Amino acid sequence: MEESVVADFVGRVHAASLQTDEPATGRVLLSQRRLVLATDDGKETIPLSKVFDVVVGSVPGDLRSFFNDSVTVAYERDGTRRSALVEGEPDDMDRFVRLLFKLLLRNVAVTVRHPAKVGGRVTDASDHRASVSVSPGEIRFADCPEPFTVDLSAVIDYERTDRTLGGKKRPALVFRHVDGDDRTVTSITTVPNKRVLNILGRYIKIEYDEAMEDLDSFDPTEEQMEILVSIYSAGGEANIADVVTGDVTQTSMILDTLREAGLVADGESGAALTRKGQMVVSSYLESVNA
Repeated sequence: MEESVVADFVGRVHAASLQTDEPATGRVLLSQRRLVLATDDGKETIPLSKVFDVVVGSVPGDLRSFFNDSVTVAYERDGTRRSALVEGEPDDMDRFVRLLFKLLLRNVAVTVRHPAKVGGRVTDASDHRASVSVSPGEIRFADCPEPFTVDLSAVIDYERTDRTLGGKKRPALVFRHVDGDDRTVTSITTVPNKRVLNILGRYIKIEYDEAMEDLDSFDPTEEQMEILVSIYSAGGEANIADVVTGDVTQTSMILDTLREAGLVADGESGAALTRKGQMVVSSYLESVNA
């Protein structure tokens, strides 16, 4: 297959082979098979087949003073693990990140069970082979009996686990998200190896991590969390009579505060958790059960 450049821009780069402790201005070229970082002092060529992880927006400690928002590409060479950092203009980086993940996940076949759960109810869905493709803000699972698309902004939580398929233990991602019918569903994606697990998991995390950062400033009181958990336990939506923890007026005031914080919205039959509200509860329950 002919190899052509799909992204080409000037940014700031750093890699061990470039023989400098500080980032340098360089040209970033991405093709279907490799990533090339070229500076006046040298060139680093990274085969995409050797990339095992991509981290968006997080900079290693020793380089934190040099980079702001960046992409770290982890890869293997000569039996050792290395990393390279790329930073550029926002438009260039958005395109670079999208294309990089698209290339890393092309031709990847997974096994999906969707929906494995609807709310808290386990379904009778079966495992099916599927292909993965990514586009801005979403992941599509195709070539299966019921293709589906996951909106990254609708992902509530996820975890890495292992499943046994065909007598073989394989890595898997379990993630909850809101589907097009406004249902909270759980999907299970079993992947061929840990490399795919890392890369697919990182793509799912891009918008999830941004949303969690927004929630870091919110420190719920005991009463607020009690109401959030009550709504969550009721299936994500509940009438005020079902979540009263004491005085009705006080509960109404707390609900108003949660609405202002974007954690609760008005549903068809009462107060409903927003995506952020569900993320807060999921994080809380995870810490309690840890």
